[in-house]
Amino acid sequence: MKIIKRSGSEVPFDIEKIVAAVRKANESVIETERMTEKQIDVIADNMLTQCSRIPRSLSVEEIQDMVENEIMNQRAFAVARSYITYRYKRQLVRKSNSTDEQILSLIECNNEEVKQENSNKNPTVNSVQRDYMAGEVSKDITKRFLLDEDIVAAHEAGLIHFHDADYFAQHMHNCCLVNLQDMLQNGTVISETMIEKPHSFSTACNVATQAIAQIASSQYGGQSISLSHLAPFVQISREKFRETVRQEMQDAGIKVTEEEINKVAEMRVLDEIKAGVQTIQYQVITLMTTNGQAPFITVFMYLDEVPEGQTRDDLAIVIEEMLKQRIKGVKNEKGVYITPAFPKLIYVLDEDNITKDSKYYYLTELAARCTAKRMVPDYISAKVMKELKGGNVYTCMGCRSFLTYEPGVQNVDGTPKFYGRFNQGVVTLNLVDIACSSGGDIDKFWNIFDERLELCHRALMARHNRLKGTLSDVAPILWQYGALARLQKGEKIDKLLFDGYSTISLGYAGLNECTKYMTGKSHTDPTATPFALEVMQKLNDACKKWRGESNIAFSLYGTPLESTTYKFAKCLQKRFGIIPGVTDKSYITNSYHVHVTEKISAFEKLKFESQFQALSPGGAISYVEVPNLQDNIDAVISVMQYIYDNIMYAELNTKSDYCQVCGYNGEIQIVNDKDGKLIWECPNCGNRDQNKMNVARRTCGYIGTQFWNQGRTQEIKERVLHL
Repeated sequence: MKIIKRSGSEVPFDIEKIVAAVRKANESVIETERMTEKQIDVIADNMLTQCSRIPRSLSVEEIQDMVENEIMNQRAFAVARSYITYRYKRQLVRKSNSTDEQILSLIECNNEEVKQENSNKNPTVNSVQRDYMAGEVSKDITKRFLLDEDIVAAHEAGLIHFHDADYFAQHMHNCCLVNLQDMLQNGTVISETMIEKPHSFSTACNVATQAIAQIASSQYGGQSISLSHLAPFVQISREKFRETVRQEMQDAGIKVTEEEINKVAEMRVLDEIKAGVQTIQYQVITLMTTNGQAPFITVFMYLDEVPEGQTRDDLAIVIEEMLKQRIKGVKNEKGVYITPAFPKLIYVLDEDNITKDSKYYYLTELAARCTAKRMVPDYISAKVMKELKGGNVYTCMGCRSFLTYEPGVQNVDGTPKFYGRFNQGVVTLNLVDIACSSGGDIDKFWNIFDERLELCHRALMARHNRLKGTLSDVAPILWQYGALARLQKGEKIDKLLFDGYSTISLGYAGLNECTKYMTGKSHTDPTATPFALEVMQKLNDACKKWRGESNIAFSLYGTPLESTTYKFAKCLQKRFGIIPGVTDKSYITNSYHVHVTEKISAFEKLKFESQFQALSPGGAISYVEVPNLQDNIDAVISVMQYIYDNIMYAELNTKSDYCQVCGYNGEIQIVNDKDGKLIWECPNCGNRDQNKMNVARRTCGYIGTQFWNQGRTQEIKERVLHL
């Protein structure tokens, strides 16, 4: 067994330290009120039994709470008072300088919680450490000065989660849809350098990657670009190559026809597309932004986003090359091709690519092979999305955050505006805690529900108000040079915070466990589903009410819960103990998802979850776990076609790992070590060194490659196959 110290470092569990603390408290009271040695031994035995039953590392605070309860159980009230008083005094001392231990543990790389907080950050790298150190200071300032005490208390108790508190002190927003079209067609400025409209496809790709890096350093969430904004530059390159070939032939005295010139030029176009796509893939992977990670970038691939004809055909060529290069993968330090985390790819399924007789079906087959090999792309159904989003099809911001459709937000030509819009931030409601706090009383449940919603509302308004008054100068590439807007220097961004231009997200977590506690059944049970849908509808009603009161686009968001799933689970166990099927895991279920252990077919799962996607307009994604399907592409396509007919946004989770010790290429397993901790192990050679293996798993919409905390690792281990 191990415990997590306040600094975040993980150390072996030592019962003698607990006994010593109890004896110290015991000796501090008068002799007639002291416990006997036998009573102290009973406390030690009980502590060992309790700790061994909890399948994760406990925090010091949890241990001390248990010790208090054990002393009280011995009816040694004077000793308990002494123990509690000592804890309180030590807490006051720590509060006087609350960040020192955390920062020091970051520098020494022994903060176990932070090490696995983000599955795409390597905590041993200086830039990551610097970002985490700054984040600790920001969180401290946020808790002490910027947020109301009850919001902070609710966040720390796991009633809600105030996301990205480590960036809240700065005037930064969450995620966005980059208006790459504006930046490329009208020019932009990067690092005070004017970048004019590119004169080739390859240059456009270079500009795009530079913009991606700058944008990632100016916000804290994901960003999305569309290949449709790059496609027009293929024709510019084509015309340039035709002229170049014509001149070369003329200079060489070679007579050629226009058809021959075009053929040679087209070969050069294909080479340039290959180089340009490679630029995007390799630069995105190798870029390290100021927060010490590759940009969280999504690449959108939607054929009908450009007019039919040459431009659409060019876009198809670019998409084809993007998929081919992703299938190949990238080389790790050993020179072996592995699955990269970024860029995330989204492929839109539509009438012109979904059936064998459709024009672009060959791209869909290629996408299926890519999914089977590399876990991407994810899939958007144009058919279903048009039903849910006012006839429109567009990408999400980052892993799953969708803009709500706002008819009044338009481009100059009157078409709906999506690119250049963003999300102000997220606060997540822990639905499981509401259920457990109600004790199963439905009236009490809805009363607590309303109270917690208002707490989230105030927390979200704190996010909004933190952005109000922000000057465009804080991030010129975002606000002045086209990524999101073209405001003047010194102009406030306030007008972009209202009228639906940007969204702000109410997140939710644990609908499955909430329903299980209140009804005794999974929310997939037909008798329990109505309750789950009622919860979702009331969350939407709250967003609608707040929207009407403030003219701010509140929207309901299915929270990914990367590290928060573990935090919520620990808080629930601390508050309510172990409740079978509700709090007995080291994680709770993301958003509306079916529990990872529930046996359900891929098609049943997608159909069931589609009704919840419709009620999660601010962000939602569904997935199915599948075995290795590289030799069964027809099965992948069957799932894709089902997605097209039934659900807006979904993905297939495959496994693509590599052991650097023995060369095993398959699925690295999760096992328990001698202390009960979950670790990764190569099934071929037994290698358990995370530094000598490449593991890729989708955990929150994005693929993670830097491993996960114990809660998320348990969730990954317990996933059942749906196909």
